[in-house]
Amino acid sequence: MMIRLLPPGERAPIGALLDAYAAEMRGVLAGDAALAPGAALEMLQPDARTEVLAAFEGEEALGFALFFDLPEVVFARRCGQLDDLFVRADARGKGIARRMIGELQTLGRQRNWTHLRWFVPPEDHAALALYQRIAEEPGWRSFILRLDPAASL
Repeated sequence: MMIRLLPPGERAPIGALLDAYAAEMRGVLAGDAALAPGAALEMLQPDARTEVLAAFEGEEALGFALFFDLPEVVFARRCGQLDDLFVRADARGKGIARRMIGELQTLGRQRNWTHLRWFVPPEDHAALALYQRIAEEPGWRSFILRLDPAASL
């Protein structure tokens, strides 16, 4: 298995995974707006603000992580924000998510990040089980201001 960054314009290999992720998460999150097939890829393909890490077996994409490199003004450094992490259903349980997070840790150290953070819905039990083994909960509360309730977390 190989994990690599997918720059803008080279994200087509994860198109089907983005659609599968959206369908799976729609049952967990509050928003219920339907997504046209390929819409997420169309949005992400040219987007230089969003970074994409993908796991491959040969040319076949098994999973992805979408993340951001953000300012951390308290320490005048940067931090990482993992926004979405998904592994294809038939590839789960093989350590792929753990390896992608490991790659983000390596990248974060190279970029001098203070930390890597992410949010997880409480209903995503499998993800929570992994994250509780490899990371710590900071005890902070999370809030959301819904601007479009039909298409929101």
